[in-house]
Amino acid sequence: MQPIDSSLIGYWYGIVKDGSDYFGVEALEIARDSDSIYSIIRYGKKIKGDIILPDTSHFTGYVSYLDDEAYMNIAGSIVTVTTKGKKNEPVVKTHRIYHIAGISLKNDTLVVKTVSEDFSPVKKLFKNPEELKLALRAAKQGNKPIFDELFSLSYRKIPKPQPPKGF
Repeated sequence: MQPIDSSLIGYWYGIVKDGSDYFGVEALEIARDSDSIYSIIRYGKKIKGDIILPDTSHFTGYVSYLDDEAYMNIAGSIVTVTTKGKKNEPVVKTHRIYHIAGISLKNDTLVVKTVSEDFSPVKKLFKNPEELKLALRAAKQGNKPIFDELFSLSYRKIPKPQPPKGF
């Protein structure tokens, strides 16, 4: 883990690639959680039927390097609620999820490229970070695409918008 890079701290507004608003505009709020851990809030939208809903996710992350490229290692949680019949109590489960994304910062633009789940021809769970690094390095050396283009986005740093004042 690398020490916190203060240039990553702030509010980052998503730059939509093709001018459409299909996925909606999203933003990242990156703050310091500890000497090497970031707190990340992703503000976005999701579509449920004909309704567009706000979608806010909370993560923690840290930066590591593969050769000379920076990657953000991200952890979060998903809560699922299932019910079986009308009389049974709902079952609530929390699942930890992990992502890794290539990051680069140039001037006021942060580029985030999520590593695809199928970057490796062998679907497997990695037992430790070193196994993951070796698989990523092998894919890159074999000129195989490792990033998911759908989940790659650029952001510009802006002052955090303030909520409108009430009456």
